[in-house]
Amino acid sequence: MKKILVIDDNTDIRENTAEILVLAGYKTFTAENGKKGVEIAMHEKPDLIVCDIMMPDLDGYGVLHLLKMNPATEGIPFIFLTAKTERSDFRKGMEMGADDYITKPFDDLELLRAIEIRLKKTAILMDQYAHGEKGINDLMKDLNSSGLMELNPDNYDSEHHSKKQLIYSEGKRPKYLYFLKNGKVKTFKVHEDGKEYITNLYSPGDYMGYTALLENNSYDDTSEVLEDAEVVMIPKDDFLQLVYKDINIAGKFIKLITHDVKEKEERLLHLAYDSLRKRVAKALVDIHEKFNKESGLQQIDISREDIAQYVGTATESLIRTLSDFKSENLLEIREGKIRILNADKLKNLLY
Repeated sequence: MKKILVIDDNTDIRENTAEILVLAGYKTFTAENGKKGVEIAMHEKPDLIVCDIMMPDLDGYGVLHLLKMNPATEGIPFIFLTAKTERSDFRKGMEMGADDYITKPFDDLELLRAIEIRLKKTAILMDQYAHGEKGINDLMKDLNSSGLMELNPDNYDSEHHSKKQLIYSEGKRPKYLYFLKNGKVKTFKVHEDGKEYITNLYSPGDYMGYTALLENNSYDDTSEVLEDAEVVMIPKDDFLQLVYKDINIAGKFIKLITHDVKEKEERLLHLAYDSLRKRVAKALVDIHEKFNKESGLQQIDISREDIAQYVGTATESLIRTLSDFKSENLLEIREGKIRILNADKLKNLLY
């Protein structure tokens, strides 16, 4: 049961608010002044605090300041209650770290909705997302579904792209955040010797191009359609405005992007030092998990050339290795399609 602390010197408002929260299933604490509120917050560590601004002795700003100074309470979501005449001052509280404000008089649904959104946000920001591309995409989906980030792809235009068509190119400045509705997409770099190296693979439900947007840099790779795709284009300013209006969400993105960079560096090390067999085995498992895991299919339906570019080897070398895996009953090849027979063994290949 989530715990909520209500701090207000007005007895009627304090008791009525607490009653609403109890009926909604929250464990509720109350304090009649700011000093008492700080004491209860320190002791109970509530999941959220609802606090009046104008109170004698210690006002809401003072309460927020003291709690933000304490590592044990600095992360507690904080919602201000403010009279209409004080509304012009609410920005001060937001700049100090408050999460939201509610103007008196307020109705029950307004209060409960504000609390629900803030608790969802806290849960999302505290969630341990996977490192790299998957974690970033999962974060985007959770922010959308929770209502914290209103970037519903259905509200934006989409374009159909044919196989081999480029979505964006290395060195170009970003204009959009891309969402893949259908199809398959790869991103790649071109080595100085002219060879392509696949940096990532995307399947339906993935977002693309956010790193360049957040870093305010040009694209460092090129995006190309592997299989006819429908792509939603979300304007750059819409995305950045929603991300940077909340420093906590922006920080979460930056943290995941940092891990994404490290993950790509580790992959380059594997390409440099792992045996060809291990690199091909890992690539087959990665591609399967990216494109087939949810459907349960074991078949890999992308070209040998694209797999070779993902591995960082010549197509001929890839084909020889696939032949070895086939003879070891790790996979089978029918009508040119690769079907994994033993994903666990491929994943844990020793050499």
